[in-house]
Amino acid sequence: MTRSISAVSYLFAMMKAAFAIGIAALLIAGPAAAQSYKIRAGDTLRIEVLEDSSLNRTVLVAPDGRISVPSAGTLRASGQTVETVQNSLTQRLASSFAATPNVFVSLERLAEARTGGAAASISVYVMGEVNKPGKLDVTPNTSVLQMFAVMGGFTKFAATKRIQLRRTNPKTQAESVYTLNYPMIEAGKQSSRAKLMDGDVIVVPQRRLFE
Repeated sequence: MTRSISAVSYLFAMMKAAFAIGIAALLIAGPAAAQSYKIRAGDTLRIEVLEDSSLNRTVLVAPDGRISVPSAGTLRASGQTVETVQNSLTQRLASSFAATPNVFVSLERLAEARTGGAAASISVYVMGEVNKPGKLDVTPNTSVLQMFAVMGGFTKFAATKRIQLRRTNPKTQAESVYTLNYPMIEAGKQSSRAKLMDGDVIVVPQRRLFE
């Protein structure tokens, strides 16, 4: 009986050891996989700056592969690793701090694969000083003003008079840029009935000093 109990205890101990090794392998493989992953357009990144929480934000990698961050400007993220983007942001933000800031970049959400068939919704990419950036799926014929509500409005840093609507012609690939002035739309002096199209990009830039 004693030998039987010992054998069971030994087997249980071996199972625990194997489980621990498996968990350790996952922990090691996870960061390695993240380090080798190349960022794509449509991915969503989380940026955090330890020394200035006002710079913390979630940013969408635009169709042209770029991201925009206050005080760091616009930089290419597509095709880069998370670590490379993190290092680039650290270098760009360094001049704004007395010492090199601690910048952390993580992959918050992957770009979703597009499927064929009739579109029950369209995808609009929203980036910059908004409360809900990213790829937002809305119903066809959604207006600009309705989209402002879907994206949760603007942050306190938003330059609401210089909002950009970027639209690419699917045949010629030529890009058109339209300027939207939210205060004028709100006052009824600029039309808000313009309908968004699949693939449209809305960019809300950061407000300039004294703007």
